[in-house]
Amino acid sequence: MDKDKKSVLEARKISKVYGKKANRFVALKDIDLKIERGESVAIIGKSGSGKTTLMHILALLDSPTTGEMVVGGEKSTKLKKAKLGRLRNREFGFVFQQFFMNPNDSVLNNVMLPLKIAGISAREQKRRAMEALKAVELEEKAKNKANDLSGGQKQRVCIARALVNNPKVIFADEPTGNLDSQTGDKVEKLLSKLNKEQGITLVVVTHDEDLARRCNRQIYLKDGQIIRDERKKKTGGAR
Repeated sequence: MDKDKKSVLEARKISKVYGKKANRFVALKDIDLKIERGESVAIIGKSGSGKTTLMHILALLDSPTTGEMVVGGEKSTKLKKAKLGRLRNREFGFVFQQFFMNPNDSVLNNVMLPLKIAGISAREQKRRAMEALKAVELEEKAKNKANDLSGGQKQRVCIARALVNNPKVIFADEPTGNLDSQTGDKVEKLLSKLNKEQGITLVVVTHDEDLARRCNRQIYLKDGQIIRDERKKKTGGAR
């Protein structure tokens, strides 16, 4: 029972198939995976290995063809659409390679968006958004248009947006993919800091070996299957 309580995400015999007959493609096959509270997990594999598909299913952005996801002890198939949406909005934060921001809106408004969706009061939206921007050291850019920021600043705004609802899990898909090495290093350190100091569970899809090494667990995929699952020895990080 204690183990189950620590598990925030569990994939049970997950498979994902696209297309039919001659066009049938198996993206994932019989994935069993538990992710515990406070872990930092890198999902690693070549293009087409199924790593982004796996992340989307773990994050409840997509459904498996067979198998089931268990989130916080609840089977995702038992959750109604509205509750599933609330869970994604309140429990999860998302950081993608493409920034998905409104370029002509202010940085502050972009960060507040998940709070607007959650129906939080305008005053509280601003307070929490400014707190999140402070965490990524961009509070002075709050009034700037998102389009006026550098790539690294945009990615930090995305991290602030992911943080604003105090999520239990942050999913990051190639978060350093569009950044130069120096800027990417800053983003890596920031994500690592959030995991270690705030105990946020971190699930990262990456080709970046440096980012993968910062995580305390590396899961290697090939042809839609886990071929290796390695954990570092615990060093007293946040849980």
